[in-house]
Amino acid sequence: MSKTKPGVEPSPEATETLLTHLIELRDRILRMFIAILVMFLILFPFANPIYTWLAGPLMQHLPEGTSMIAIDVAAPFLIPFKLTLLLAVVLSIPYLLYQVWSFVAPGLYSHEKSMALPLVASSTALFYLGMAFAYFVVFPLIFAFFTATAPEGVAVMTDISRYLSFVIMLFIAFGIAFEVPVATILLVSMGATTPAKLSQKRPYVIVGVFLVGMVLTPPDIISQTLLALPMWLLFEIGLILSRIMERKKAQRRATAGGDDAADADDGPDDDGPGGGGGTPRGGPGGSGKASGTTRAASSTAAASAGGGASAAARTGYTPLTDDEMDAELDRIEEEQAELRRQRGSASTLATDAPADPAPEADESQSGERLADDGQPDADASQEDGNTGRDR
Repeated sequence: MSKTKPGVEPSPEATETLLTHLIELRDRILRMFIAILVMFLILFPFANPIYTWLAGPLMQHLPEGTSMIAIDVAAPFLIPFKLTLLLAVVLSIPYLLYQVWSFVAPGLYSHEKSMALPLVASSTALFYLGMAFAYFVVFPLIFAFFTATAPEGVAVMTDISRYLSFVIMLFIAFGIAFEVPVATILLVSMGATTPAKLSQKRPYVIVGVFLVGMVLTPPDIISQTLLALPMWLLFEIGLILSRIMERKKAQRRATAGGDDAADADDGPDDDGPGGGGGTPRGGPGGSGKASGTTRAASSTAAASAGGGASAAARTGYTPLTDDEMDAELDRIEEEQAELRRQRGSASTLATDAPADPAPEADESQSGERLADDGQPDADASQEDGNTGRDR
């Protein structure tokens, strides 16, 4: 919780920084709106041809003598207008993502930037690929199936507004479905799961993609299968890419682990009180023992790090189980407790050592007190001598 008092106002620097970010965010949003508006103005004169091109997969399979209809009065104008606006947004996505990236990138680390930029670019390309797959592969198949199964005496004449809603739903469904590789790589990179666990859950993934296809597509087996199969294939692609990424990460960790082990072996020899492996100063029960224990713990940690690095280099990175993690934590706590006990014994010996000269000080003080007490006796004897001479 913040310890700032309610009455304390933020500093001028913090206020200026916040205002700067808000102004930059406003400018980015304005640029995004301007880009969409410019794209819309370019496409609006071609609104009707664009809608005709979009309705092409259905028009090719309509029976002869039938066509699409407009039920609402303003539908012949509003539906092409709506389609053009949506198309302007879709085509402006690269520029919109660039503006978002320009606003967020200064606050990211270098490794986050190196990971975020390829993911954003690949997710955009996969979204466009999903929409293209829906238009060129899925639409002809499902519209041919729908028009062929119409009962006799039923004229298939689809409303233009309902057709637009239908194809937009499919575009979004397939665009999101094609993001499966990106989602898989993100889950593995964040440590939420591993490629081995995902491969074990493959049967559940297959059932899940068919359920998603059933929910996102119309109630027919063709569109459901055409959505589920690409999702399964993309899941396998994402699994392969995540394994490659984990293998490279394990190699980097193995290299870094070897360097850390070498540093751990050299550290205690340089910093130890007795030099490179000599007998430590301070006696067996003093700080030398603690230093020897520290050196032993460091060498053990270095050996385990070196063994783990070599094992990781051979078999790849495998995370610790819960039991192994608990055992490692217990070992570290025992080592720390042993070091604390040794340091406590050393401090106790150091505290008790200067207590021996105290009796000598007491004897000197008592001698001074005796000398002081004996002074009146000397004065008394001198007065007795003077009295004898007078007599």
